[in-house]
Amino acid sequence: MKDLDRKPFTNSHWGAYWVETQDGRVTGLTPFEHDPDPSPIGQGAIATQDDALRIRRPAIRRSWLEHGPGAHGDRRGRDDFVEVSWDQANRLIAGELTRIRTEHGNEAIFAGSYGWASAGRFHHAQGQMKRFLNCIGGYTGSVNTYSFAAAEVVVPHVLGDFRGLLDRYTCWESIAENAELFVAFGGVPLKNGQISQGGLGNHVQKAGLLNAHANGVQFVNISPLRSDILDTARADWLPIRPSTDAALMLALCHTLLAEDLHDKAFLARYTVGFDRFAAYLTGATDGAPKSADWAAPITDITAETIRGLARRMAQSRTMISIAYALTRQDHGEQPWHAAITLAAMLGQIGLPGTGIGFGYSAMNHTGLNRRIIPYAALPQGMNPVRTFIPVARVTDMLENPGGTCDYNGRTLTYPDVKLVWWAGGNPFHHHQDLNRLRRAWARPDTIIANEWCWNALARHADIVLPCTTPLERADLSMTPKNPYITVMDKVSEPVGEARDDHEIFRGLAAQLGVEDQFTEGRTAADWTRWLYDVSRQAAARGGIELPSYDALLETGWFRVPDPEKHEIMLEGFRADPEGKPLKTPSGKIEIFSDTIAGFGYDDCPGHPAWLQPLEYLGNATPAAPLHMISNQPVTKLHSQLDHGKVSRANRIDGHEPVLMHPDDAAARGLTEGQIVRLHNGRGACLAGLRISDAIRPGVIQIATGAWWDPAADPDGDICRHGNPNALTPDKGTSRLAQGPIAHSCLVQVSPVTDAAAPQIGAPPPLTAS
Repeated sequence: MKDLDRKPFTNSHWGAYWVETQDGRVTGLTPFEHDPDPSPIGQGAIATQDDALRIRRPAIRRSWLEHGPGAHGDRRGRDDFVEVSWDQANRLIAGELTRIRTEHGNEAIFAGSYGWASAGRFHHAQGQMKRFLNCIGGYTGSVNTYSFAAAEVVVPHVLGDFRGLLDRYTCWESIAENAELFVAFGGVPLKNGQISQGGLGNHVQKAGLLNAHANGVQFVNISPLRSDILDTARADWLPIRPSTDAALMLALCHTLLAEDLHDKAFLARYTVGFDRFAAYLTGATDGAPKSADWAAPITDITAETIRGLARRMAQSRTMISIAYALTRQDHGEQPWHAAITLAAMLGQIGLPGTGIGFGYSAMNHTGLNRRIIPYAALPQGMNPVRTFIPVARVTDMLENPGGTCDYNGRTLTYPDVKLVWWAGGNPFHHHQDLNRLRRAWARPDTIIANEWCWNALARHADIVLPCTTPLERADLSMTPKNPYITVMDKVSEPVGEARDDHEIFRGLAAQLGVEDQFTEGRTAADWTRWLYDVSRQAAARGGIELPSYDALLETGWFRVPDPEKHEIMLEGFRADPEGKPLKTPSGKIEIFSDTIAGFGYDDCPGHPAWLQPLEYLGNATPAAPLHMISNQPVTKLHSQLDHGKVSRANRIDGHEPVLMHPDDAAARGLTEGQIVRLHNGRGACLAGLRISDAIRPGVIQIATGAWWDPAADPDGDICRHGNPNALTPDKGTSRLAQGPIAHSCLVQVSPVTDAAAPQIGAPPPLTAS
């Protein structure tokens, strides 16, 4: 570690910190002084750096080590592990990679690795792994995200782009100055805004929301949860039935059309296909007008409330925000297509402070006014393997080698995967129907995980490679999503024999004879400086001067100057639709997409539509009468640091809390703080009960992120910690996007009388080789 004239500094997906150390150990994290609303999540990293769950040496599942690849895959998660040397681990992995590539081809290697491992620009686990695998012939990969897969696929058909728009949201400053009404489908959940991919310097979501409120912007929170907008904003709460947002949006559109409140001039100049959508809206095509009276029994919002909201939106300068969560339901493409259409009918897209935005406070950078710099990333090379799957179809792939699935106009064939490699993520957090996943997880010959702690992924792997944490390696945080560039100092030595991901793959590359190709003769420090220098040159071409690399190391951070004007999404298209057309076939907003219609999917038509979800309160049963919302946690990022003090302080006798309305609790004889069992035909989990009228009746809420800890149960495996993905359905949103549908989930809740507190702090049995 280099001697510094300043305190050590670091960054994470949830914030930047000055680091306190004593005798080589991290003892404290002080939030960055320029952060007005720091997140507490990072404090959970302190004690977990070297606790009992830290992985200290390479470890191999005993059945795999003694009997070879494919042995007793059904014992993954139950077997003990044998610790081995790095030399032995590298020889075994190199031999297995050679065997699979020779016998089955590189298509049989699945590089899953979906996750948020580190905010560091160089030590990005997924990028390091994919660069290595491309050096030896490639891999089967995945596309899209668990966060908003349906939007990633449908929005480009409607607006011509999605990812590019994520960095071009209308900023909070413009909303505060120009909007009158902010209608939030899925709310503005500040807990989600604690984080931002690639690191952050200052949290802006709370200030953005409160400044807009102080400036007279009125908020409407359309969500089953009142807490999805801060109470201080005094939002009107419409406690909608989950998974029915598309029906509400259609009814709002119907009211605008029926009462001649829609902007006909905007629709004529900037959109195509409205006439075909209008025929569906009025019932000309199916005999069912999508009116407020039609939507009221579906959404459980009165017809008069719906009509009143439509009129209010038409009479106001209105911003529509649609949460990422709305894509994670059955037919999750529809609310996003419908929200864009609703905004188009209002005619305010591209104007200051109004139009549409995707998920304000879904992450911290949403609505953050900042310059966009094309920072360099570690080159991954070319992947010769063309096979891929939609990200949420992992279980289907493992269950059905040679089977097919539809995706965005294509028919994909599932490969016969023999080796799964995960680095920097946790499929036993993100994926649905975990009991089904575990059964499919038994099929591959070999599963390798780069991990730092004994979470569910590590326990269900065959070969576990111990990796460092961000505090044990030097890096930079620089991302277009954050105006701050910061160093990430190495402040402590790696625990045990942990190695950073680059060193892990460098060692394997040397074993396989591709070390020079993988490293290009650069050390990790060389690569970090190279990434910064290339980024500095890119910034200079855009008129932005960044400090030298050495100057940055001296200060620890640099703030990129604010842009000269406020960001307004689609402003250029609004001003000149012919000169700056969208990347759609028509160059306009496609309310009706001939491309989507041409795919012929019965579950995703060419225009926004109401399609009944697989599970929602409209088809609830006595066995599963409650709708479960499994949203993002407030005390951690996904499942990261679930074993840390911040997350554990929020537990009830060691269990994740579940929120329930007083009427639902009373009907079941349940009391505050009681341990309960959430269950349906797919699985079960335990949780600690919290009772509140801030959730609508018939709905329960439990955060994701509890480490999956299955135990044998008479009615199937039950997660003792409270992982809701033990219950969620594993089905694609539609044949278009195949995204996850975790939020379309019905369950029952029952009392538990003999639940012992779960124990997170016990690693699997370990022996030395």
